[in-house]
Amino acid sequence: MVVLLMMACGLPASAVAQTVTQYTNTTTGNIVDSTNCATTVTRTFTVGTSFLVADVNLGVLLSHTYRSDLRITLTSPLGTSVQIMTNVGGAADNLNVLFDDEAAAAISSHSVDDTTGTVPPYLRTFRPTAVMTAFDGQNAQGAWTMVICDSVSIDVGTFTRADLYLTSAPASYADLSLTKTVSNANPASGGAISYTLAVTNAAGSTSTASGVTVLDILPAGVSFVSASGFGSYDSATGVWTVGSIPAGTTRTLTINVTVTAGLGTTIQNDAEISASSVADLDSTPNNASVNEDDDAAVSFTTTGTRTAGTPPTLVCPNGTTLLDWNAQSWTSGSSTGTATVANIGTIGFNVTTQGTFTIPLQLNATITGGLPGQNSLYQNVEYTTRTQTTTTVVTLPTAVPGTQFTIFDVDYAPNDFADKMTITGSYNGSSVTPTLTNGITNYVFGNVAIGDVTASDTTSQGTVVATFASPVDTITIVYGNHTTAPADPDGQAIAINDFTFCNPQTTLSVTKLSTVVSDGVSGSNPKSVPGAIVRYCVLVSNSGSATSSNVVATDSIPANLTFVPGSMLSGTSCAAATTAEDDNNSGGDETDPFGMDFAGNVVTGRAASLGPAASFAMVFNATVN
Repeated sequence: MVVLLMMACGLPASAVAQTVTQYTNTTTGNIVDSTNCATTVTRTFTVGTSFLVADVNLGVLLSHTYRSDLRITLTSPLGTSVQIMTNVGGAADNLNVLFDDEAAAAISSHSVDDTTGTVPPYLRTFRPTAVMTAFDGQNAQGAWTMVICDSVSIDVGTFTRADLYLTSAPASYADLSLTKTVSNANPASGGAISYTLAVTNAAGSTSTASGVTVLDILPAGVSFVSASGFGSYDSATGVWTVGSIPAGTTRTLTINVTVTAGLGTTIQNDAEISASSVADLDSTPNNASVNEDDDAAVSFTTTGTRTAGTPPTLVCPNGTTLLDWNAQSWTSGSSTGTATVANIGTIGFNVTTQGTFTIPLQLNATITGGLPGQNSLYQNVEYTTRTQTTTTVVTLPTAVPGTQFTIFDVDYAPNDFADKMTITGSYNGSSVTPTLTNGITNYVFGNVAIGDVTASDTTSQGTVVATFASPVDTITIVYGNHTTAPADPDGQAIAINDFTFCNPQTTLSVTKLSTVVSDGVSGSNPKSVPGAIVRYCVLVSNSGSATSSNVVATDSIPANLTFVPGSMLSGTSCAAATTAEDDNNSGGDETDPFGMDFAGNVVTGRAASLGPAASFAMVFNATVN
């Protein structure tokens, strides 16, 4: 049975769609085993009207154990065939999926059972094996054919329903597409290359596109020199202002750059049409999609053999302390953990992911970095989009003057994943940037490391070393993918190895300020004359990374001054010294939170503790004799 339903943009489709038409087939049938798909379940959708196709989606509902036995194709009236699903899903059962080119994840990532309830809406949405944009621009009229076959013996199933959604093209549109080339795919580091961008408005378009812009932000690894061609290019924003493009016309731009990437480094440059005045037939400007014809990417690899860098020496005047994961424990699958080490205390770890841990978060020696038996914090993650990340936050109980640690297996697999590590730090809320040192299978730019060559789990090829040469109390490690990864990366893993911490140390300093408060004569501009009152502030500061305990500061009043009783104030700074202190060394005022007293000719101030970047002030008055 075929049911036709007209909808006004009622289904996710091209952003420029005017009308979505739903064609339904509910003729049930058995899905039986068949060698080389000799026996199939074939269902047709008859389109009786003529219109231009702008977008195609397909929903399929069926029951079948071991969904990966199945193959599904869709063929248009013009004979164009697209593979919708091909033997994916592992041991999962049933299919309740809407196939949509604009979905976030590919059907290859769908590995759980589906339920077979009432549809639509369909339970899940995935991209098909091949893109259905192959149908865009065709006439919809005629018979569309869906073929399902079971290519593996034993398991069988039942087809229940399918829905074909065809989006008609608008009356006025411009079919824009973008291509990009690079002049040299293997340049030398320091050499000159050029990128050429070309935007075409298809000859069959009904409209001239105006207000066209292309976003091409140059990647790290190249330095802008000049640009020439149609329109103008702003290297600061990455925007190529193209302007108008009549149907059947191509506009080009050449961007000249200098290669700054090191030896053996692969650099990818992505671009996308970011604006147009009229609707596009088969793509949406500025949607960050990599599955449409309005985006393009090109890469080059510098010549020469890459060598692993040499990490800077960690300078620690007060010695070092090692966080050795072999001496720590972690509850498998827990997102939080702690490590207690001498001289530092209990360090907190918090791990959050936008993906799924394929193997529970744990300590193990699966990835060794060439150090057999060496445990690390192992992160094996499955992402469904290239933008998803896993974030590890390391919180220190006290700041350390510096630290150095290693991450194993930052690498790359073609059409699989491209590891990207971004490491940042902070100290008292201020940002701290580390130095990263590359391995053989990755390269670094600032605080980012990117894998571009495949490494072995049991060697040091993929090791990245992070060095903080200044105080830090929080470290954040963000693990995801570079743009060279596919839109739906496969599983990938890294291991965060041991940390070497500089032992905390205190650095105390004293500053003394004075102000003449009054002299009984001069009014607003008092002088230090006999009888004048002078206010003193003694400021004790800790610029170190450790907490100092039982800090005591004294100030002896010379013979030409007389202490003013009851004038003492304390606080965290000279300006904030507003807490009154009495003159003795007893009572609650001695711990609120600082203490002060006067005895003989000496003013004494006390702080039970003074943390990193903290200070305390003791203020008092004296009369000039």
